[in-house]
Order: sequence, then C-alpha cells, then structure tokens
Amino acid sequence: MKHPNNADLKKWEARVLKETKQTSLNGLVCNTAEGIPIKPIYTFDDIKNSKIIDSLPGLEPFLRGPRSSMYLGKPWTIRQYAGFSTAQDSNAFFKKNLAAGQQGLSVAFDLPTHRGYDSDHPRVKGDVGKAGVAIDSVEDMKLLFDGISLNETSISMTMNGAVLPIMASFIVVAEETDTPLDQLSGTLQNDILKEFMVRNTYIYPPEPSMRIVSDILEFTSKHMPKFNPVSISGYHMHEAGANGVQELAYTISDGLEYVQLATDRGLNPDDFVPRLSFFFAVGMNFFMEVAKLRAARLLWARYMRQRFSPSDEKSLILRMHCQTSGVSLTSKDPYNNVVRTTIEALSAVLGGTQSLHTNSFDEALGLPTEQSAAIARNTQLILQEEAGLTKTVDPLAGSYYVESLTQDLFDRACILIDEIFNSGGMTKYVESGLPKLQIEESAIKKQAAIDRCEDVIVGVNKYVGDDHSKVDVFDIDNEFVRDNQLKRLEKLKLNRDQKKCEKALEKLEEGALNDEHNLLELAIDAARCRATVGEISLALENVWGRYRASAQSNSGIYSEMYNSEAEFLDVTKEVNAFLVKNGRRPRILVCKLGQDGHDRGAKIISSAFADFGFDVDIAPMFQIPEEVVKQALENDVHVIGISSQAAGHKTLIPELTKCLTSNEADDIVVVCGGIIPENDRPFLKENGVAAIFGPDESIHHVAKKVLELIS
Repeated sequence: MKHPNNADLKKWEARVLKETKQTSLNGLVCNTAEGIPIKPIYTFDDIKNSKIIDSLPGLEPFLRGPRSSMYLGKPWTIRQYAGFSTAQDSNAFFKKNLAAGQQGLSVAFDLPTHRGYDSDHPRVKGDVGKAGVAIDSVEDMKLLFDGISLNETSISMTMNGAVLPIMASFIVVAEETDTPLDQLSGTLQNDILKEFMVRNTYIYPPEPSMRIVSDILEFTSKHMPKFNPVSISGYHMHEAGANGVQELAYTISDGLEYVQLATDRGLNPDDFVPRLSFFFAVGMNFFMEVAKLRAARLLWARYMRQRFSPSDEKSLILRMHCQTSGVSLTSKDPYNNVVRTTIEALSAVLGGTQSLHTNSFDEALGLPTEQSAAIARNTQLILQEEAGLTKTVDPLAGSYYVESLTQDLFDRACILIDEIFNSGGMTKYVESGLPKLQIEESAIKKQAAIDRCEDVIVGVNKYVGDDHSKVDVFDIDNEFVRDNQLKRLEKLKLNRDQKKCEKALEKLEEGALNDEHNLLELAIDAARCRATVGEISLALENVWGRYRASAQSNSGIYSEMYNSEAEFLDVTKEVNAFLVKNGRRPRILVCKLGQDGHDRGAKIISSAFADFGFDVDIAPMFQIPEEVVKQALENDVHVIGISSQAAGHKTLIPELTKCLTSNEADDIVVVCGGIIPENDRPFLKENGVAAIFGPDESIHHVAKKVLELIS
C-alpha cells in the first residue's frame, strides 16, 4: 500500500478545514475520558513508531487473540448471566436457554447470598431473591443444577464475598451426582480486591479475604484442572465509572497481585495462571473498547513475562469474558437499548472476547423479562450466524486508528500499573482508598458531561421526544421467595446431624486462626454436613469480623466542570437563599438500604449536592431502615435520599417511612432514585416517598426538586 505524501495531506487538510469551517485541525481534536486526544484522521505516521510488535493470533504477545484460529472453528461462547429468585425457577430458565442455543451457564446470586447471610437473617428480608437466585445450602445448589450435566456444561458463578460456602456447595453437588472434580469446567469470580474498590459485596477485611483467594487457587490447581478459580473483573470498575485506562490498569494489577499471593505460598505460576480468566465491560465508545481488549492481552503478557518469567506460554495468555455495559442503558426510550447492546457486543467480538453476555434492553427499568432476555441472547446468535464475523481473525488489525488507540491505552495503563507496583502492590493501593476515589472522580466527570450534553445520550439529553414505550418489567414476590427459603432452611436443619455439623463448623473456625489448613477443604466438610451459607460465613466472621468501609466522597469536581454556568448557579443561588431564610444549609442524608453494594449513583449525588452547597451526610453501606432513621435524627437532616438498584425498595422503603412516623419525624422528606419500575412508583408514593428520580435525570433537576420539597 502506498502511503499519502505531504502534498496529498495538505490538500486533504485544506478541504476539511473548508468543509468544517475550522481554521485549524486542532479545532477538530476531541479528548476522551482517558485523556487521549482523538484526531480527525489517522495515517501510517501514527503507527510507524509504535512499540507494539506486529504479531499473529495465538502467538506472543497475543495482541490479535489468545488462540490462532479464534472464531474460525468455534465462535465465542454465549454465556448469559441469570438468576431468577428461586433455584427451581433458575433451573427451568437455564434449561430453556441451553435448549435455545446458549453454550454456558452464568449464575447470578441474590444479595444475601453474596454477603454471606442465610435468607432468614433479619438484615436481609428485603433482598431475598432480588437480583439473583437465593442459595442457602447444598440442597438449593442441587435444585439449581438438577438435570444439568456438570461435566458437560461450563458453569460460571459470580461470587466473591461468600465464595467459600458457594464453591464448597458446588463441589459437594458434584460429588453427590458422581461428577469427578477433574471434569468440572467453568469459572468462579473470586476477585475480592475489586469488591473493596467498587462493588462492595465483601464480608471480611482485605488480608483474610486474600487468604481465601489463595486457598481456592491451591485447591483447584490440585483437584480441578479445567476450572478457572479466579475471574479478574474490570467490569464492575467500568460500571462504577472507571475510564478505560483505569479499568485496564486496576484489573491487570489485581491479577498480578493474585499471582504474587499464590507464588508467595509456593505455587508454581504455570500450575494455575493458565486457568485464570478476566472479565471486562464493553461500553459505547466503540473503537476505544476494541482497543482496550487488545491492549489488555499485551499488558498481561508483558507483566507476566517481566514479573514471573513463566515457562509455559499459556501463563502469558489473557482469556476474557465480556459483558455489555449496564450503565449505558437508559430508562427513557428503552428500546434504543437493543441498538446499544448490539454495538457493544460487536466491539467485544472485534476485540477478541472468548465469551459474552449481552444485557437485556429493560434492565434500566427493572429485572429483565423472559422475552427481553431472549432478545439479548438472540443478539449474539445473529452476530454469530448472520454478520460474517467468524470468517476471519481480528479483522480490525492494521487500522491506523485502532492500532494507535491500542498503543495509547497500553502506554497510559503501564504508567499506572508501575505506580501501583512501586507503592507496594494492589492490596496496599486498595487499602489506601485511592482507586475508589479515582474511579468515583471519573464517574462524576462522566455524569457532568452528560448533564452538559457534551456526551450525547439519544432520547435522554438530545433528540428527546414523547416516550411511548410500554415495557413490562419482571417483578419478584420477595415475601413468597423468602417464605419458601425459610421453610427449606427449617427442613434442612431438622434432617441434618446437628452435632456433626457443629463440629465441622468448629474446625473451620479453628482453621481461620492459622494457615495450616486449606479453608476450602474445611468448608467442603461443613457443606457435606449441610452447614448453610450463613453458618459457614459466620464461622469465619467470628474470627475475622465483618469489614465496614469508611464513607468517603469526592467534592469540587462537579463545580469545577460547571464553574459559572447558569444551571449550576441557579441551584447554588437557591441553596444560599435557603441558608439566609433558615439560618442553615439544606441537609441531606444519602443512603443505600439493604445489601446492595452498587454505590455509583449515591456517590455522584453526594458529590454534586455538596458542590451545590448542601450539607451532605453519607450513611454507611448495608444499613437497615432503623439505622438510617437513627442517623437522620441524630444529624437533624431535612431529607433522606435513598439510592436503589437491586429491587428491594418495595420492602425496605415503607419500613423506613413507618420508622420515621413512629419517631414523630414525618417532617423529614424522603426521596429515592435509581432503577425503580414505573409500576412500583404509586406504591412508594402511597408509602411516604415525596419524589422518585430515574437514572437518566439531570442532577440539577433533582437538586431543584429536592429544594422545592424541603422549602
């Protein structure tokens, strides 16, 4: 190919400036969230000095994919993530999806299970069966996989906090269905570091939590050679607001930390690293997402080679699962989300993913229905069967733009990874709180860019018309599911050998006091005796305690971006008027209720409201309604702002408003926001909620409405 000469480039530049009415090409340069300047054109000059080695798929440094044939012989695995309240319902859904073309199962657990509570625990009554399947014991796990051949189906389990009892229960089910452990294939997420940064479904402090990870690595390397014991997740960082560089650097650094942890215990990297997998989000910046996935493979190969010098080439290969972005979905004009998901799925495929989950279009409204889940699955089938994507390997290779983006992301991620390594590694970096604050800063900047229409969201901040979409949302009867689980727990405890169970739990507790025993082995013994998820978790909590993160918040970011703009000044003017009239600023307590750890929305609101001039208090995570009301009364707040994402609002919010009434505090205004189905809103308003805000609403509008309510 002949490259354009300088004369041609000058001619092109003159024509572009004339057509765009610009005086310089600099006027057409835009900056991404990663700080990468995007030029109006890319040529050979942009990659001629690239440090990335041109390579072939399946060969080091694996830029073009981990396998030489990639999708030529077998396309990526369609692995839809799902869990429907009860094990019976989830089992039926799994079987139907397998029959319809899905190639692997990915289990979503409910929040009590994630947090190591049984369904009968008083802290979780609003969360049972919400956002996933309730698993309290081996008996529930048996129902979940009833009639599904565990030696023929790849099973992925998104579990981190209660990873020991869940993995133990899975292994016992395999034993009791005569499935050899060395035939089990699948993935356990088991990525606790990212929980302390973003998702917050941790149970124990960081240090003992890391011991659990290493014990699972050790057990699986000996007994489960086909099973991936850790899936290092950047997905949740992306959803919490991380830009591409942060997602890459923190994810790769987490992976390197787990390898270091295991090698410090005497494990050979080649015995377990080839079974590690990675999990990335794919958002709407199409080419950036493709480049991100390609850069991830380069980063892993580079740092594994530098830090651990493995003998097996497979230890240098980064294999990944991807999921389309949930945060990119909108509640307004929700059918647009089908298009968004398709674009994101395409970028994952062109980036070389090994498996993929596509989100349902209605997930910004509530839990997906069976119909929307089928559309999401069929999106992948259409890409596999109709779009010609499996005919050639890495078709975007050689694109000046994609290769340049890949180099930029790689270089910037290397700087951050080296900084983390020089500070003592990822565990210490996480304990410092820096990554959490940096991700939150990115999230706030992203929201401000949307509110300012710098980032266009069709149907939300531009091209907004009447939304005539009538979308049915799947609703779960929380009380029915909980009652069912309570009956099953009661039956389990009546039929087990109680003394044998207690002895197994005592041994587990003793094992937590020293490093002599593998905790997964002890948890398996307890699960065989029918110890529950909550009991196994509590045995460890008795030794290590339950971790509570400090509530921190960024400030000054929103005001810096808006500076002197009219919308911002209007709100701050009203806040100052409130101060003059009442002798103090409006005060809001921002909280999450129940066991939902997704706090992106709560942190954005807290930061923006503080910049508007509100006094802002942030409730600790995982509070019950009585605890939130107590804090609200002690801090003398005007308003309680509840952030909801995991569908526990119909149970928990009425409890909070009743608690306010019983404390003669009905003058405290209650508002809530997040993923709240339209059908639930009248019920919440009948139960004392003054206003409900969707995930797509401008923060200025939210602040003005809150001021109106308390003024």
